[in-house]
Amino acid sequence: TTQQPNSSIYLFSKFIHPDKELYTEFYSLWIALMIVNAIIFLVGVVLNSLALYVFCFRTKTKTTSVIYTINLIVTDLLVGFSLPVRIIMFYSAGDCLNCSLVHIFGYFVNMYCSILFLTCICVDRYLAIVQVEASRKWRNPTCAKGICVFIWIFATVVTFSILTMAIQFAECCLSKILVLMVCEYFFPLIIIIFFTTRIMCALSKPSLMHQSRERRMRAVQLLITVLIIFMICFTPFHVRQVAISINTGMPHDVSLLVYHVTVTLSSLNSCMDPIVYCFVTNNFQSTMKNIFRKTEPEQTSVDILGMNKNCKGS
Repeated sequence: TTQQPNSSIYLFSKFIHPDKELYTEFYSLWIALMIVNAIIFLVGVVLNSLALYVFCFRTKTKTTSVIYTINLIVTDLLVGFSLPVRIIMFYSAGDCLNCSLVHIFGYFVNMYCSILFLTCICVDRYLAIVQVEASRKWRNPTCAKGICVFIWIFATVVTFSILTMAIQFAECCLSKILVLMVCEYFFPLIIIIFFTTRIMCALSKPSLMHQSRERRMRAVQLLITVLIIFMICFTPFHVRQVAISINTGMPHDVSLLVYHVTVTLSSLNSCMDPIVYCFVTNNFQSTMKNIFRKTEPEQTSVDILGMNKNCKGS
């Protein structure tokens, strides 16, 4: 009767390693990662707070792209604020597994929300540029808000399911955990690669050559930036998780080190997403500069990639 719980704990420890393990076994690395996390927290919170101010209070027209971006900013801020909470909880309740689970659950919900909102921004770009007329009824604020609500619920349910199965069950649930991770990461990655390829091919067609070169370049830059963020921030962690699913005999030290390093890379996403914001609106950079000069003009249009004239009705 004791085999199942022990097996469950073993499985859970393979997928998720609390900070106490790293602190005990690799103290120097733990200190280094905490310093990196502190820098990520400071930079991410400052940049995303400014971005939230711009999109919420200096942006009059809430297009679909802006709605997705606001939700992305919120997830990045929550990821950022989770980093000091992680340190506080470690020192105040280091032996409390339930406390660690609450933080882990919140962290991964926001990470997967970031992945899905980045995917939405990419799909929205494709529809706005290549399928303007066909997507007009779908690219509206009401639909975008509904999609955002669905994403928050979906990420919460799937993350809860992954943690629950990792804690309560044993080897038989490895395939289910792998499927859930595919749904939340690898499927969005395939979508982004697909639409990035499609939009690059479409922008070379004569029917779209009437669009300005700058507009076409900004569209490509947005999609490539999102793809780079995926590859740098999220791919290492999920490759590690898949490797654990396939090979549960991975040495503990290797699993521990790779887990904490890849989680830190995932947190780096909150500092890199502001690069995406520069391509989401045609005057985000100028508005930010004017905020620091304290002479910002009223923003009259925020349609992405300078498409306000063509897509106002969408």
